[in-house]
Amino acid sequence: MWLKLRLYLAMTLLFGIIYVLLALVGNVLGLGGSFYFYAILASVMMFIQYMIGPKMVEWSMGIRYVNEAQAPALHKMVSELARDAKIPKPRIGIAPTNLPNAFAFGRWASDGRVCVTEGIMNLLDENELRAVLGHELSHLKHRDVVVITMISVIPMICWQIAWSFMFSGGRDRDNQVLIGVTALVIYFISNLLVLYVSRIREYYADEGSVSLGSQPHYLASALYKLVYGSARLPKDSLKKVEGMKAFFASDPSRASYEIKELSQLDLDNSGTIDQNELMMLRTRPIKVSTMDKFMEMFSTHPNMLKRIQRLSTLKAGYAR
Repeated sequence: MWLKLRLYLAMTLLFGIIYVLLALVGNVLGLGGSFYFYAILASVMMFIQYMIGPKMVEWSMGIRYVNEAQAPALHKMVSELARDAKIPKPRIGIAPTNLPNAFAFGRWASDGRVCVTEGIMNLLDENELRAVLGHELSHLKHRDVVVITMISVIPMICWQIAWSFMFSGGRDRDNQVLIGVTALVIYFISNLLVLYVSRIREYYADEGSVSLGSQPHYLASALYKLVYGSARLPKDSLKKVEGMKAFFASDPSRASYEIKELSQLDLDNSGTIDQNELMMLRTRPIKVSTMDKFMEMFSTHPNMLKRIQRLSTLKAGYAR
């Protein structure tokens, strides 16, 4: 309940911010049509981003869609999870990269796609892969792509207003510069809020995976392996997917830092996190550096150590 409340509060604040800024532009400068102009501009930009987004993802990742004959085990898992989540079965794709990860996207319920990389197929066992797929299908169920698309337009509009008014001329130059500077400040604040909402959606999708029947320690172990697998790859290979990391189950660009923190969880050095190791996190304090807490503010994903600790509070088949 608290997770949902934080999400709704953040989104309300975001839309409140953009409304106030647009009203300021229209009222302070006496530009009656300004509000409508920027509202229309926001709608057009959101629509274009929403419609071309899936094709851009497919192109960026080189996705190859597979049928049931080509990937029977994958189709079986996704079919069962989609049935339990009560959503249409998404299309299934495989991305030809050694980077271990998974992601979901699509314009609407019947347009859902869930994709895995070749790297994740070679890294996770069946239970771990199912847990990650449950996480991704939860994103589709919660319409996270639509949510993030809508709110990500807000910083773009703030930037457009800042650019337009800071460098505009005219007799009301001082007021225009003031509005431009205000819009620039709001741009940075709204960007942080969008990232905050994105991190909450990740927690929410983790809950969704558990509510679909996956044991929390399977998802915890999968996330641990994704971080470890990403940390082993050359940095150049991670740069190629930098623009896609918001879609991924984990943020590969943070892997080399997160693996140091996560090493304190794998007590038997087995390369996995078993149920006992996860349960120890319920009472055992975790160590997250001040720098990592600061960096989390600028990330689309929660700190992995905190994320796995939260999994220790969940029970299979039930999400708080």
